Amino acid sequence: MEQVSVNRAFAGLQGVYSHASSSTGTEMTFSVYVPDHASGARLPIVWYLSGLTCTHANVTEKGEFRAACAKLGLIFVAPDTSPRGEAVPDDPAGAYDFGLGAGFYVDATQQPYAANYRMWSYVTEELPALIAKQFPADLARQSIMGHSMGRHGALTIGLTYPERFAAVSAFAPIVAPGRVPWGEKALGGYLGADRSAWRKHDAVALIEDGARLPAILVDQGGDDAFLKEQLKPELLKGACEAAGIELTLRLQPGYDHSYYFISTFMADHLRWHAERLNGRRLEVH
Repeated sequence: MEQVSVNRAFAGLQGVYSHASSSTGTEMTFSVYVPDHASGARLPIVWYLSGLTCTHANVTEKGEFRAACAKLGLIFVAPDTSPRGEAVPDDPAGAYDFGLGAGFYVDATQQPYAANYRMWSYVTEELPALIAKQFPADLARQSIMGHSMGRHGALTIGLTYPERFAAVSAFAPIVAPGRVPWGEKALGGYLGADRSAWRKHDAVALIEDGARLPAILVDQGGDDAFLKEQLKPELLKGACEAAGIELTLRLQPGYDHSYYFISTFMADHLRWHAERLNGRRLEVH
């Protein structure tokens, strides 16, 4: 692991780091904020998964999370959204919603993407092991959140590994990628035409198939241009109601899909995570 940069902020250190990933076969960059803490202390971790076209830098520079993390004693980790490099295959037409910047947090099975697009393994296995080794992070206290495509990733990871995560929340999530254009393109391109293979990467389908979480927090901008065609939070609401999952779905009038929206409600989400992270300790799996 190499340190790209480190800056002091809100009584803590904001770092950016890179390393050679065995999952993606590429160099990967991520950011970590660590608040000041007592010597030898291990702090709870909040994972943040970003959306389409983003890197680690979007939330790091615009998410306004550091003051809340310093106050609440939370490590905040933001990985990239896809592998990168000249040899990494991209969307043939250069579209923004597939390929570079749009890994959709899956392990691709289709060529030419299978060799590098292994973001599921990277985010759930490789990066957590690296974080635990290099930072004062307590893997027994983890939570996960994200935005748009990243909230698709956070929901599906949280539903797949509920024993790992004390809290799961979202900003403007893609809740049912198997039923919207962004998801159909991505899951078809990475996983193939068999839609049954998509279900483990579709939050609504996972809930329909028996996956459970105690509670989910979602904020959605009422003026989000992608709300009706791509996001469809009503599908998550229906699935949670049928499954008995406690869903707090807040439609925020006047807000859009941007980081102006995310930064407005970021501290709310971090407080919600901290309450659950500090309320119980989880077994490490």
